Amino acid sequence: MKWLGTALRHLVEGLMALCLVGMVLAVFGNVVLRYVWGTGWVVSEELSRLLFVWLVCLAATLAFGEDKHLGFDLVTARLVGWRAALLRWLSRVLIALALYYLITGAWAQVVVGMDSRSPVMNYPLALAAGGVLVMGVSMAVLLVLQAWADWRGQAPAEGDAA
Repeated sequence: MKWLGTALRHLVEGLMALCLVGMVLAVFGNVVLRYVWGTGWVVSEELSRLLFVWLVCLAATLAFGEDKHLGFDLVTARLVGWRAALLRWLSRVLIALALYYLITGAWAQVVVGMDSRSPVMNYPLALAAGGVLVMGVSMAVLLVLQAWADWRGQAPAEGDAA
């Protein structure tokens, strides 16, 4: 099962690299076209914005899975036993609540975006909101996997994905 996590991590990292390459090509190509030939790509701004949204969503999901998000553990790092477990589970409940609101809001934006089109590239705006939806659902799945591993006493080692 660990190979699946590694494969998914590599897939997400590859998608992030593609988003970054696409952004660099769109923006740098547009800059070169504007300054050298006095023209440009009309789609450059919309494409780079869409790729940036997906890049951020994929990176946030990857950081969540590897437990690398910014955290404040000044108090919790000093706790052991049932107090530490209680705070860990309380934080999971709060994260789950935040993810619920994120997923329901993103779903509403996807539904609205199905009928709305971007002005230049004419893609459905649901594609941009879909990045947030994928991020929320992926984080919820990772949260359940992390909670299940902790419940069974098999919490992943520091830096490992769930």
